[in-house]
Amino acid sequence: MKTVFLITSFLSVGLFLSGCASVTRGMSEKVQIYASPEDAKISTDIGMTCNSSPCTLKISRKEKFNVTVSKKGYKTQKVHVTTEVAGSGAAAMAGNALIGGVIGVGVDAYTGAMLNHKPNPVLVELKPINPANPNTPIGDLSHIRKEYADNEKAHQENVMRRGGGV
Repeated sequence: MKTVFLITSFLSVGLFLSGCASVTRGMSEKVQIYASPEDAKISTDIGMTCNSSPCTLKISRKEKFNVTVSKKGYKTQKVHVTTEVAGSGAAAMAGNALIGGVIGVGVDAYTGAMLNHKPNPVLVELKPINPANPNTPIGDLSHIRKEYADNEKAHQENVMRRGGGV
């Protein structure tokens, strides 16, 4: 009887801890949405909304959705946000194959823990219905695009410095 209890205990612990990406990355992700003009209304087809930009929504990693950005005097724009296997999610899945086994792979696949949303951040620059109207200037997120590009470049340089380059 004691042996059965020990085996059951180890299997239960293994089941709950085997989802490597589920443990290290979590089952939800923060998706950032930037819209210009900043007071544009942001909504999703999964029921989440924001009244201004920037906006951060916590969404299940496996959830695909559409973002709609609108403002009076501007053309409404929609962006489809999908999911893809992230580099760190793939590494966690490989760790499961070595350590967690089939159960860990199944847990991570079920929870979507190995996925990232794309695009993230979502950048929406609204275009005026009447471009000649000075009260509705074209949306401009060039400063946000530059900030993200600079951060990505710094990250890549750091990876290369640490010896992670090819």
